[in-house]
Amino acid sequence: MITVENLTKEFIIHKKQPGLLGTVKSLFLREKEIKKAVDGISFTIQPGEMVGYIGANGAGKSTTIKIMTGILNPTAGLASVNGLIPYEQRQKNARQIGVVFGQRTQLWGDLPLRETFSILKEIYEVPKADFDQRMKYLDGVLTLSEFITQPVRTLSLGQRMRADLAASLLHNPKVLFLDEPTIGLDIVVKEKVLAAIKDINKQYGTTVILTTHDMADIEELCSRIIIIDQGKKVHDGSLAQIKDQYGFMQTLVMEIKEAEKVATLNLAATFKLDEEDLIVNLEDTTLSLRFNSHKVKASDLLFHVMQRLPVIDMKVQETNIEEIVKGIYQGRGL
Repeated sequence: MITVENLTKEFIIHKKQPGLLGTVKSLFLREKEIKKAVDGISFTIQPGEMVGYIGANGAGKSTTIKIMTGILNPTAGLASVNGLIPYEQRQKNARQIGVVFGQRTQLWGDLPLRETFSILKEIYEVPKADFDQRMKYLDGVLTLSEFITQPVRTLSLGQRMRADLAASLLHNPKVLFLDEPTIGLDIVVKEKVLAAIKDINKQYGTTVILTTHDMADIEELCSRIIIIDQGKKVHDGSLAQIKDQYGFMQTLVMEIKEAEKVATLNLAATFKLDEEDLIVNLEDTTLSLRFNSHKVKASDLLFHVMQRLPVIDMKVQETNIEEIVKGIYQGRGL
């Protein structure tokens, strides 16, 4: 479905010295600096996949998306979407993709939402029967009928995001690019939008590329994550693989009695663990054991503690995806 091979995008930045003298000099001699926003990235995405494409601000993810949607030309390398070169076949590519940018809208502010959808129907040349069927489905998953007669400029942020998502799907695109689709939404609307995206992927096999800073969205929607940093791909794998490789540190939290006996547990010696593989913390009656799950099981630690101390309650906390991504950036496991 999507193939990216050694993709590179460079931007020329003109530098200017500070002050009036620097301004005058720049009129005659302009210093240039080449910045690589995307640096030799390669990956393949299969039809129907839902992939999280994430990175810090300035990492290059938006530039990659703009190349795949045909907005930008690459400096080198190749991007192909369903057999088309997006930046060479922009119109054809536009008919097979949908795009939602959380900070921008593709809707006409002064028109009622219903009329906006009718205009998009004509732009994408959607047959009336297909359009009616699509609108019925989208109303079912996004409850558009609540506000479809209102001018777009009067919609709340949550309504506008649902309308933008519907607008991007009217022509039944094969690929849906989502850039911060839930930014600023309250929890109720956010859940509705995420549920709609999952349903659309399931019903129509739509390939979804998601860029976001909200790691909860990634865990909810994506089974695979591509992480980039400073224009380079630093990780590509399933969510389970990333958690196993970088999220192996877990925390066992227990409410205990006789906390004064914690020092007698000798956990590190018993399980032959180094300091970085087991961190013990006691606050009042709460005992926290942060441990390397590759070297010891939570059940073994719990059994050892329960043989020596009364345990009132317990829970195991995994490293969340946000901490894992931070660890990848820092070049170490968590």
